[in-house]
Amino acid sequence: MTTREKPNNLWVSRWGFILAATGSAVGLGNIWKFPYMTGEFGGGAFVLVYLACILAIGIPIMMVEIGYGRRGRGSPIDAIRRVARESGRSSGWSLLGWMAMLCGFMILSFYVVVAGWSVSYLWKAISGGLNADSVDGMAAIFGANNANPLNLGFWSTLVTVTTMLIVGKGVQDGIERNVRWMMPGMVIMLAIMIVYAMFSGGFGQALDFLFGFELGKLSGEGLLAAMGHAFFTLSLASGAILTYGSYLPDGSSIARTTFTVAVCDTLVALMAGLAIFPVIFANGMDPASGPGLIFMSLPLAFQQMPFGTLLEIIFFVMLTMAALTSAISMIEATVAWLNESKGISRVKASWGTGIVLWIVSTLAMLSFNVGADWTLAGKTFFDWLDYLTSRWMMPLGGLGMALLAGFVLRNEIFKAELGLSKAQHALWLFMIRYVSPLGIVVIFIDALGIMTLDMGAQWPWLLAALAVFVAIGEMLSPRLRRQLAG
Repeated sequence: MTTREKPNNLWVSRWGFILAATGSAVGLGNIWKFPYMTGEFGGGAFVLVYLACILAIGIPIMMVEIGYGRRGRGSPIDAIRRVARESGRSSGWSLLGWMAMLCGFMILSFYVVVAGWSVSYLWKAISGGLNADSVDGMAAIFGANNANPLNLGFWSTLVTVTTMLIVGKGVQDGIERNVRWMMPGMVIMLAIMIVYAMFSGGFGQALDFLFGFELGKLSGEGLLAAMGHAFFTLSLASGAILTYGSYLPDGSSIARTTFTVAVCDTLVALMAGLAIFPVIFANGMDPASGPGLIFMSLPLAFQQMPFGTLLEIIFFVMLTMAALTSAISMIEATVAWLNESKGISRVKASWGTGIVLWIVSTLAMLSFNVGADWTLAGKTFFDWLDYLTSRWMMPLGGLGMALLAGFVLRNEIFKAELGLSKAQHALWLFMIRYVSPLGIVVIFIDALGIMTLDMGAQWPWLLAALAVFVAIGEMLSPRLRRQLAG
């Protein structure tokens, strides 16, 4: 057994990790996507299925990533290589770390552009630049915002610079110190909006929309949506959680910490729904307008409300915080690798990474204006970044990490890291070997459009596939498992 790596950085407390990990999970998509899916696919019925998927897919894999990070005490590349070597396995498994780190960087390359929308709308809300009398008028403002590369480039650059300033200060002085006020601040702002929404006239409709238990609306499409969102919402397979896990103190329970992050992520998403949808319903708008809900419908609704400008500013401050906490987590893996493996100071690593990020994100930003016609197979550079990360790299990375932990590594490693009881560990091992991988494969097939899946009709086949998968896995002798591990 190799000597365990000593941590270079640690969170001051377990809550530092929880706030940072929750900030990573709660992004721009959560503010509108999860509440909208909840209403679209059966309200409370969808939430129950989503929580079941979190328990079956999200939490087991998140525990794996945190376990890799804390055991290996390093970037995704270094941590997975160290844990593999500790089990006598090939260091080639560190390719999973490379893919996770690259995935996080690629996501951030287009995410800073979307985050730039949020910051630019905050400025427009403050300066009075969101004046229009129709959704079409708001759509024109949104289009003009994207059509000017200097304007859009300025705001995405501001997001990049702010992110690097925070990350460059280190784990405790930079990341933890900022998320300690950003996350509570975001929750307080959501609470303020919810209190206002209770008197808006649309709160009852919003409650019915979000929590009405309608099993009839929970279709196969809804089941797939719950499964997919449960995997993607926790920032899995992007290097963020694994790197944050490397800063978690030894005495902290990975299981309790993971459950807390999952609960906080879900609560914030539901709070966002209670803050946003009453405003939408009170103004007779369509709750199914997707991204347009944030940048077109909501600004118009705010204009028609008492204290609307103040609430609009509060909302976009909150949205900007959500964007920043996610951006910080996605770049940390790259900065940690340069700092720990290459000996580059944290400040130089941050700004060097920031320069490369700025170049790539500028190409993504140009997809909305002068580079809109620069396409390959019908996709812009922005579209390709989104497609490769969400459809390929995240599912494959999550699948690889689950199989590595379940079948390849020595079982004693995760027994020591997770600290579960014998029965709890057996349940976790079953989930990480069989249930989580099968769920990821289903997500993968659906995302790629390889075949049409109807979870409502095909669930017996999925259960049969799970049974076959378990039988094959359990028939593999320890010696054959070692041979497969390489």
